[in-house]
Amino acid sequence: MPLLIATDIRKSYRRTGQADTVVLRGVSLSVSAGEFVALVGPSGAGKSTLLHILASLDDADSGSIELTSEKIRQASIGSSNVVNYASIDDKQRSRLRNEVIGMVFQFHHLLPEFTAVENVMMPLLIAGVADKAARARAMTLLEKVSLAHRAPHMPSELSGGEQARVAIARALINDPAILFADEPTGNLDSANATAVVDLLCDLQRTSGITCVIATHSDEIARRAQRVVKMKDGLFTS
Repeated sequence: MPLLIATDIRKSYRRTGQADTVVLRGVSLSVSAGEFVALVGPSGAGKSTLLHILASLDDADSGSIELTSEKIRQASIGSSNVVNYASIDDKQRSRLRNEVIGMVFQFHHLLPEFTAVENVMMPLLIAGVADKAARARAMTLLEKVSLAHRAPHMPSELSGGEQARVAIARALINDPAILFADEPTGNLDSANATAVVDLLCDLQRTSGITCVIATHSDEIARRAQRVVKMKDGLFTS
């Protein structure tokens, strides 16, 4: 059974007095456990909108999304290991995003008033894990992304590439079933972008985590197991 099944996803944005802006025109996607999928296409193709809907950060106008993982039951989101996004309330969606889904953004969205290790710890603390255990887990992940020595530093003291690696560690802290990344190298210079691509590919290969990445990066597309091309809100061949 696929890990994620999205069926006939449609999305438009409405503004008073103006015609609707149609972003997604009925796309369907199935992602298997352990798969590394790159969503590629020009700006405005609908990549980020689709990714945000798949990560339950935004709602589709129509269509359905099902996610299958034992972590769904563990997070008390439902009585089974399958969840349909339309069937859960806001509280359950928050748990889904915190405990089952990992998300990495182009601009990292680190909390400026917290250190690197505290940013990585945050999802565990929200889930109710004790501070000592959360800190130990966060340090393990910072070591994995080669940033243990930067643990006490504030985001403003980190380079763009270091902030990206902290964001990746934070996304992985709850051992998610699936990792979504929206243009994770889009705000980085070429050297840092290559380092982040190497890190994501290495983590995916060694941990087997399922990854869906929206990207303009030819390097990510080249190294992904499957490339899904988008244009004008549709998948293309």
